Formats: sequence, C-alpha cells, structure tokens
Amino acid sequence: MPKHYSSLKERVHDIIFEADTPAGKAFDVVLLVAISLSVFVVVLESIEGLHQQYGWAFTAAEWIFTVLFTIEYLLRIYSVARPIRYVTSFYGIIDLLATLPTYLSIFFPGSQYLLTIRVLRLLRIFRVFKITRYLQESNILVKALINSRIKISIFMFAVLMIVLIAGSAMYFIEGGANSGFSNIPQGMYWAIVTVTTVGYGDIAPATVVGRMFAAVLMILGYAIIAVPTGIVSAEMAKADITPENVTTQHCPNCLREGHDRDASHCKFCGHHL
Repeated sequence: MPKHYSSLKERVHDIIFEADTPAGKAFDVVLLVAISLSVFVVVLESIEGLHQQYGWAFTAAEWIFTVLFTIEYLLRIYSVARPIRYVTSFYGIIDLLATLPTYLSIFFPGSQYLLTIRVLRLLRIFRVFKITRYLQESNILVKALINSRIKISIFMFAVLMIVLIAGSAMYFIEGGANSGFSNIPQGMYWAIVTVTTVGYGDIAPATVVGRMFAAVLMILGYAIIAVPTGIVSAEMAKADITPENVTTQHCPNCLREGHDRDASHCKFCGHHL
C-alpha cells in the first residue's frame, strides 16, 4: 500500500533520505551518477592541455553541479526534523564541503580542485544497493578504532619520542652544513621517513656510525608498523559480527539507521518512521 504523506516536507524527506522506496532509490542513483561525473570533470580539468582547450566547459559544468548539490543540501536541511543534527553529522559536513570549493574559487583561484572531496559522498552506495552486510562491517571497524584510541594514542606518543631521540642522535652523528642533517628538525624528518619504511633518499647518513644507527632504526620500523595493526585487530576480534535483520530506513528525527524491518518507530529516539 502506498505510503500516505501528510506534508510536502515528509515527501521530500522520503525521496532524499530513503533508499527503500522507488523514488528514493532513483534519486540516490541519479545523485551517485552526478557525483561521479562532477569528480571526473575536476580530474580532467587538472590536465593542462584539456584545461586550456575546454576550461570554459569545465568551469560551467562545475557550477552546474555545485548549484544542484547546493539545492540538494538545502532540501536535506528543510526535510529533517532537526536541521542542526544533520548539518553537524558526518554526511552533513561532507555534503557542505562538497559545495564550498566552487564558491571559494571566486576568491581563491585553484581551490575548485578540492571538489574531489565529493567522492566521499559515494559512501551512500552502501545504502542505495542495501549492502547492509558491509554497512555492519564498516560499523565494526569504526567501533574497533574508537575502542583502540587510547592505546593508539599512547603508541603514537612513544613513536614521537623515538623520532625526537633518533633525529637528535643523527644530528649529533652526521651534523654539518653539507650533510643534510643541518638541524634537529631535519633529523626528525629523516627519522620519520626511515621508521615508516618510506625511504625517500633525499637525506642519507654518510658515516659508518650513522649508517649503523639507520639500520637499527629501519629494523625497528617494521616492529612499529605492526603494533597499531595488532591493536585494532584485537578490538575487531572482540566485536559482535552476528548479521542483523535491519533496513536502511532513515529516522527523520535523529537521522539514525539500522531499524528492524517491521519497526514503525525509531528504536533510538521513538519517533514515528
């Protein structure tokens, strides 16, 4: 039976936020296509030859997409019960950032290339095609990262101390105007590149002692990289991965998803769905 709408606001909300209705799914598919095309335009514009030849077309396309996304953003604010909650939510912030670079380019030329942040809006593809399994797994990953934040913070503090000590030591060992290690910050930069096993090679020790010290730091780097992976993996192992029989239905009041298929009210705030 078709859903009865008591107001235009509810109708707009169902079209823009819901993925379980034909109109809502069609809107989301069109939105995903528009997002992909807008990012593609920005990427093409960064190619100098194409920019010189078709710069006016790229600029026009960027403004068309920006105006459309701005209207969509304003409609999202209009259709929810608590606009501030949407504006300050993850998707609300991403939706806002997806429109700002074009307007900023008026005052700061070149900032339109930041429009590639729109690609984050493609995360809605999980809702559109009802890939609830992957939504649940992503929630588990986020929860594991949150539960690991204290351990990882302590670990990062320890890494910063190692970098400071290693940078200072290398400045003492290799220090000199022509060595590249002209000060402690330069030594710290080299230590970060070495510990993370990136190895740019723009700065390298020349003395035997310096190379021996670098070798120890390189080996230490492998152990350091493994630590945060183990911390997060341990938290993920504790998570409950039992599949949930939930839908992507969106609460217009608290903006949360994950409701049971037969639910008529939001299980988080009690608002009518």
